[in-house]
Amino acid sequence: MRAFLFGLLMLVGACATAPDDVTTGHPGVAPDSLDSIAESYVLLILDIGELEPGYVDAYYGPAEWQAAAKAETETAAQLIQRAAYLSSRLADLDRNGPSGTTPAEIQRRKYLSAHVSAASARLRMLSGETTSFADEAEALFGIRPELRPLESFEPVLAEIDALLPGEGSLTERVTAFKSHYVIPKDRLQVVMDAAIAECRARTVRHIGLPANERFTLSFVSDKPWSGYNYYLGDAASRIEINADLPIYTERAIDLGCHEAYPGHHVYNALLEQTFVRERGWVEMSVYPLFSPMSFVAEGSANYGIDLAFPGDEGTRFEREVLFPLAGLDPATADKKARLGALQRRLARAEYTIADDWLAGRIERAEAIRRLMRYTLADEARATQRLRFIDTYRSYIINYGLGRDVVQAWVERQGPDRWEGMERLLSSQILPADLD
Repeated sequence: MRAFLFGLLMLVGACATAPDDVTTGHPGVAPDSLDSIAESYVLLILDIGELEPGYVDAYYGPAEWQAAAKAETETAAQLIQRAAYLSSRLADLDRNGPSGTTPAEIQRRKYLSAHVSAASARLRMLSGETTSFADEAEALFGIRPELRPLESFEPVLAEIDALLPGEGSLTERVTAFKSHYVIPKDRLQVVMDAAIAECRARTVRHIGLPANERFTLSFVSDKPWSGYNYYLGDAASRIEINADLPIYTERAIDLGCHEAYPGHHVYNALLEQTFVRERGWVEMSVYPLFSPMSFVAEGSANYGIDLAFPGDEGTRFEREVLFPLAGLDPATADKKARLGALQRRLARAEYTIADDWLAGRIERAEAIRRLMRYTLADEARATQRLRFIDTYRSYIINYGLGRDVVQAWVERQGPDRWEGMERLLSSQILPADLD
């Protein structure tokens, strides 16, 4: 059935892109369209998801399409051919399409083209093709990261050293200082509930959400990530928090904003409402993880933390609400905030470390040592982070670089940053459009 369905789509697409069909409109031949290409794109992404578990981050389109994908798995080589054919159909549509296309239709074609290109790049990786860290990131996410020499982060480490003087390595001092802000495990639920509730309250003042939007929250273990949002469709999410390692009070705010409001949950709910429900654009019913979509998703989710808690409002909320709930002393909360701001400036050091590690230029122990030194993570966190890098590779650029690019774009849109954010979250804007 699956092979027949794809063969039928190939036949229709081939007829539709023939020059005579466009100019004369032969009877019985349906012209190609963005809608039909979008359907083919969704089928392609679902089939890649069968080849690579986890590639499809979310899907809430027709159930029969997913069932068809599960019924017959194609090889990477076959899927690469399908991706190339989709690209050719999009190119033909550009050449032969109607002259009166709207800006939304033009952006839709660009969006589909960028995501088909990323899918093709991922398939080549699955086929064994190797490339540099920066090339991989650009091919998958549509933007090229700068790989800074690790020595350029030394001045930031010096500032942190001055903030936390004492015995032992800087990483040891940072770990000891932050140990005073670990949320006790028996209070994780109440602290996370309060943090997410505040993130939501600050978001709904500015962004209209579907009336039925909702989520569930659970704590898990043995994951390479600290938090994950599984979008289920119909404005619902399942949020999981990894409780293997200690969770600090500020991290409760970070996770609440990033995974839920105004982060991933809001982004997916607005995309579903704007495109799938209101316009019937089926391409937005599937979310391929290794795609330009993730740069916008992770960047906006991280920027959403600053948007919801500007200035010192996060520290104040910790002091007034989260510390009492966690039973912690807020005496040095301001110093913790200064430390957090400095550590944020170290975020891109891991790109350079990941580049060396994934290229095989350094051993595992050295990668962990560099992560400990340049991100100030203790050994357990550095080990978990390297596990994340092993799993997701160049995906890591979407967090720090994504946040900075999204922030710059939103703040160029005008004084109302929330309005700019809502516009971004309800759009098919690509990373190339943000830069």
